[in-house]
Amino acid sequence: MNGLGLDERELCAALRRGDEKAFGELVSQYHAPLRRLALAYVRTAAVADEVVQETWLGVVRGIDRFEGRSSLKTWIFRILTNTAKTRAIREARTVPMSALALDEDDKPAVDPNRFFASHEPWAGHWASPPSRWDELPEEYVSGRETLATLKAAVEKLPPMQQQVIVLRDVEGWEPSEVCELLEISEANQRVLLHRARSKVRYALETRLG
Repeated sequence: MNGLGLDERELCAALRRGDEKAFGELVSQYHAPLRRLALAYVRTAAVADEVVQETWLGVVRGIDRFEGRSSLKTWIFRILTNTAKTRAIREARTVPMSALALDEDDKPAVDPNRFFASHEPWAGHWASPPSRWDELPEEYVSGRETLATLKAAVEKLPPMQQQVIVLRDVEGWEPSEVCELLEISEANQRVLLHRARSKVRYALETRLG
């Protein structure tokens, strides 16, 4: 258990004793984030709920074998990702191997037409810079339709980009945690996040004008 902090060791011990309060606290902390990540793998909310339930069963059944080589959080989320991948295949949403590569799609993250061409004086600089959303009314930026656009844009991302942006920008994970969970390199994580953010930003720009 060398990799665990004191609180986490105590929590693991409580879980092994069958402490319902400890398990309830764990569910309260991680259930919603697990469900959000599950939706990056499977097609429907109903299946995502089933994946999360299977994950909690996996935690209960496997806590005695947890050795603390990673954090408890990473271990729980890895159970989720393994379960979700299995369900995704069952639901005919298999991810091609090419989706795991850096160039999982061949579209540029930002439309090249938004930059000055190589023969122009300001080559490589913005011709059409990103919008200034801080100048828009707050209620417009945070309105229901804008949030719906954001949600839809994330859901349309390729699986790996969706998983990375959910973990980084929704759940607030550190880059190293994302790399450990998804078993990708730091460089891969940065590229996937950049592409995901660029696509989501474009969708919001279209919405916000």
